[in-house]
Amino acid sequence: MIAGMTETADHDGTGPTTEEAAAPSPRERRIAAWRNAPRVLARLGFLAPLKERLRLLESAGDVHDLDETSDIYGNGVVEALERRVAELLGTEAAAFFPTGTMAQQVALRCWAGRTGDPAVALHPMSHPEVYERNAFSQVSGLRPVHFANEPRLPTAEEVRDFAEPFGALMLELPLRDAGFVLPTWDELTEVVEAARERDAVVHFDGARLWECTEHFGKSLEEIAGLADSVYVSFYKSLDAFGGAALAGPASLIEEARTWRHRYGGAVFQQFPTALSALVGLDRELPRLPEYVRHARVVAAALREGLEAGGLPWFRVHPEVPHTHDFQVWLPYGTEVVAETAIRAGEETGTMLFANHWDPKGPGLTATEVYVRAAALEWTAGDVREAATDFARRLTGARPSPRRPD
Repeated sequence: MIAGMTETADHDGTGPTTEEAAAPSPRERRIAAWRNAPRVLARLGFLAPLKERLRLLESAGDVHDLDETSDIYGNGVVEALERRVAELLGTEAAAFFPTGTMAQQVALRCWAGRTGDPAVALHPMSHPEVYERNAFSQVSGLRPVHFANEPRLPTAEEVRDFAEPFGALMLELPLRDAGFVLPTWDELTEVVEAARERDAVVHFDGARLWECTEHFGKSLEEIAGLADSVYVSFYKSLDAFGGAALAGPASLIEEARTWRHRYGGAVFQQFPTALSALVGLDRELPRLPEYVRHARVVAAALREGLEAGGLPWFRVHPEVPHTHDFQVWLPYGTEVVAETAIRAGEETGTMLFANHWDPKGPGLTATEVYVRAAALEWTAGDVREAATDFARRLTGARPSPRRPD
């Protein structure tokens, strides 16, 4: 029972009391603990109160002329954002989209028309296959075909030896559900070459492409230059209000604008989102490599602290993060771990694990750890101390389970 709830029945003896009905959910408690904690690893804008989100636009005058007439159906500030993205990625053109789901369907639909093949080869853990309700097949007439289910990007050999034709190869960089993992630069170039050998186009699902430069040791232009088209998000790393962009050859982007209209993406005015994206490109993009480097410090200190706290088994994945996000796996039930993380935040003011936990099997759960500007205030010692405290709380919550085989 959650602390503060009563055990008395209501007036007819069958339902919860008013106090029980008003008790916050675990999610509400987690967000409240995160908001109130003086120390967190990331201050995620989308979880902040509206008044705080609106403050993001206070600096909009630094990135765009606010005396300019507001946008109408994609001109003005939206066009300025599109030009900025194309410049950063080194492509001929870019088009703004309200969502990445729409942007990628449009891109791959356009490519299918050019190649004559609606088959899209992608990893089964890719975002469209996990989170988009089969949109490729149900909405756009595309046919997803899957590589092996290992939690990594496909290899060049797997692409060359794939058993059926495909018109487009889609690579999610990084592959979020596998642990925000990336291939090496050589592996990525070999995979792209293998797709070209099969006369397939290559599309990058680059929702988080912005933070890949540190891992690859390459510029955004060099990374995007490997693909025929690239999608990027404005809110996942740049903390904008939303929105996405599709970048590639001018002829593809021109056709994509037509399909954007047909899909309902020609929104009357989008200046708040466009301005927030420009602010993100100005404020957050230059800092992403620093976040990635500090994520490696955080991950190493987490391992040391969890071990010092007596956990019988755990996994920080990848051991050396490829981006500024990574996973932590623990051999406990999801509810136990989530409650421990919330209570630690409520009682200490330090919120080490602020994200939700997902069950991964019997007695196994995982969460994502995000490292942003707030984490730069943490030393390795701070992380170790918080991780040790969390581990001790967790091992005291119930008998320690056996280590998985």
